[in-house]
Amino acid sequence: MFLTVTLSLLEGFLGTIKLFILTLLFSLPLGLFISFGSMSKAPVIKYPIRFVIWVIRGTPLMLQLLIIYYGPGIFLGLNVWGSSTEGRFVAALVAFVINYACYFSEIYRGGIQSIPVGQYEAGQVLGLTKKQIFYKIILLQVIKRIVPPISNEVITLVKDTSLARVIAVYEIIWNGQAFIKSSGIIWPLFYTGAFYLIFSGLLTLLFGYIEKKLGYFR
Repeated sequence: MFLTVTLSLLEGFLGTIKLFILTLLFSLPLGLFISFGSMSKAPVIKYPIRFVIWVIRGTPLMLQLLIIYYGPGIFLGLNVWGSSTEGRFVAALVAFVINYACYFSEIYRGGIQSIPVGQYEAGQVLGLTKKQIFYKIILLQVIKRIVPPISNEVITLVKDTSLARVIAVYEIIWNGQAFIKSSGIIWPLFYTGAFYLIFSGLLTLLFGYIEKKLGYFR
């Protein structure tokens, strides 16, 4: 039984890892673009983006999942996601990417704005363009400052992937809970915690290594 449960949870964990990786792949660069928009000097760009960030950060991810998946069918009469497993996964991915991109954008914005103005001015005195100043002077310092908060969000994402089950996306919690109905046992559900702990532990070690490598900015 233990082997059967482990194999089933591993299968579900692959779904969790897939959602985790794709969310980071799309939300990290999207968050950077959103942060540029939120820092724009043009009010027509800045304020709508900041409003969207405020809404996304101020509402539960579970609610966003439900609205994104069921909303088009309810409000537009159009089931854009379909009823397949792939469609539900794509809907979950869209919700996660939007949510985490908004959180990452605020981390990026805080990191960029924390750099003293004097460094920008020094770059201009040296004759560097704005692009050169950002990539050669600012970017690495920003990365150093945002690694700790980014690592917290990434580890939170590992656990948040379990919310995808509310729209019937198959992940590790779904597979663990299935044994309650099929076999009347609950320990596989608790067993899923070991997978989360191990994965989160590995990520913690990875980010600790990254922080150590960036220690030359101290």
